[in-house]
Amino acid sequence: GKRGTTDIMEKLKRYIIFIIGLYINSFGVSLITKAALGTSPISSIPYVLSLNFPFTLGQFTIFFSILLIVLQLFILGKNFKLEHALQIPVSIAFGYFIDFSMFLLADLMPQAYVWKMIYLLLGCLILGTGVYAEVLADVVMLPGESFVRAIVFRWNTDFGITKICFDVSMAVIAAALSFVFAGILNGVREGTVIAAILVGFIARLIGRKLAFLPDKLFPAKEDADVASQAADNGGLCILIGRQYGSGGRAIGKKLAEQLGFAFYDKDIIQMAAGTTGYDAEYVLENEETMAHGLLYDLLHQVYVYPDEKAPRDNIFAAESEAIEKIAAKGNAVIVGRCADYILLGKENCISVFLFAPTASRVKRVMETEHLSEQQARQKIRQVDRRRADHYRYYTNQIWGMAANYHLCIDTSLGYDAVNDMIQKAIKAGGFASAQGQ
Repeated sequence: GKRGTTDIMEKLKRYIIFIIGLYINSFGVSLITKAALGTSPISSIPYVLSLNFPFTLGQFTIFFSILLIVLQLFILGKNFKLEHALQIPVSIAFGYFIDFSMFLLADLMPQAYVWKMIYLLLGCLILGTGVYAEVLADVVMLPGESFVRAIVFRWNTDFGITKICFDVSMAVIAAALSFVFAGILNGVREGTVIAAILVGFIARLIGRKLAFLPDKLFPAKEDADVASQAADNGGLCILIGRQYGSGGRAIGKKLAEQLGFAFYDKDIIQMAAGTTGYDAEYVLENEETMAHGLLYDLLHQVYVYPDEKAPRDNIFAAESEAIEKIAAKGNAVIVGRCADYILLGKENCISVFLFAPTASRVKRVMETEHLSEQQARQKIRQVDRRRADHYRYYTNQIWGMAANYHLCIDTSLGYDAVNDMIQKAIKAGGFASAQGQ
């Protein structure tokens, strides 16, 4: 039927993207290798062996990949599934792609250190792009990543720590082999460290900047029951973004009471804690507190695959899921947590951003938190900056920008006036039938 044809076409599209990504990946590995500053950690052992034995880098890559697949078989046992066997043809193709790329780059032999570094960085960029394409395709993992996942599955270790230990082990073993076979360190240099740091960071950064692409290429098949529920309940959701100290939580709570709506603020923390395995205190400390997005990506560059999320990413995903469930029920006021972006385009959702002059917010924070004026000002700057960074990181939008909301209101006008404006906007926007319980 039509659904079956669509599924086949999507799978075909995924495999085409994967094969393209696989070749881009191989070209990046080859360019990094030709830079002669050391190769990437996963390729370091095959590269050192290729320097000392009459087999090519691509051939040793195949041999090493098969070894990792066999080790997965022993680690996973009966949990080793047929889909894991797909790594075998992928590894063979990857090895031949590397040899072909090395052939194309045969005449590239940079002598000056600056050119070696340029080719190394360019190779990292290309390799990171290839990794992103493979992740985007989401059909099969390369043996290196799959081996790490097998360890995580078998011994319940942290993916990020395990991946770092794996990369370090590959480089250390490669260095030891170099000393054993050649008596010198060759094939593991500063480029190995740079590639280990940059490739995952680049892939993660591209994935975040192109977050819209998966939905464009592979439209989600919405569950019929959920879609029907969301369409039929007719419930309104009021989404409130707020500057710290503007009174957003108090206004939202009072508005919910007046309309007879459910109110969600810290309740979302409990919902997220229930699905992530983190305790509520940990979620509270790590939600809406992003600072220095690029540094965050760099520190968490090992979390490239969508099934393996960094803690803050996991919290955001869990809170997003909770917000979507709340919206499916309708008649709710939701405070913060990028709800305006998560529910963007959903019917019966009105988004509001609440702000106030600094003096007004300082006064409120001094009164509610018993802080000095200097302490209040400092906390306002700190919290607002973190909320803005968090919002920009996960939405690629500017926090508080008027175009992102239906209403932007100065709460120094008075809480009652703010509530009145929001309710008038609801009626004017045709949401009146959704009010009340």
